[in-house]
Amino acid sequence: MFGKHFNKSITYLFFFFLFLFLVCLDQLTKDLVINKLELYESKNLLPFLNFTFVVNYGFAFGFLNSPSLNQLIVSLVILSIILYFLYLLIKTQDYIFRFSLVLILSGALGNFLDRIIRGFVIDFIDIYKSDYHWPAFNLADSWITIGFMILIFKIALKKLVILIF
Repeated sequence: MFGKHFNKSITYLFFFFLFLFLVCLDQLTKDLVINKLELYESKNLLPFLNFTFVVNYGFAFGFLNSPSLNQLIVSLVILSIILYFLYLLIKTQDYIFRFSLVLILSGALGNFLDRIIRGFVIDFIDIYKSDYHWPAFNLADSWITIGFMILIFKIALKKLVILIF
């Protein structure tokens, strides 16, 4: 009776709730950091992992990290990217592509909300080996990175299949 339309609705609901869950989890962890740590305070969790409260005014991994940059331009660029990926998400029928877009969108929205609400992005995941630290990041950055990795892998695998056959 419901058939194809019912399954499509369930799929859209799944991806919508996954999106909401990831955005909420990102915002919850940032709220915990802001309420439990002072700026630049670190809590050691594992021999290679700290939670360190830092702020980021720039793009990924602190690129262009300067509060003097025009935050409006940065926010508009990010909003444009979010809207473009939202358009792709609505258009695609491929589940893997859709999953990767949900990851990218939830991460982008999580960081965008930080920029709008706080004027900066909260980063706190500090991975290191000895004195060598990767730039601090947050869950939203992780969602974006994983989403793009899935997307790149899918595209590369598709090209490989085309080359073989």
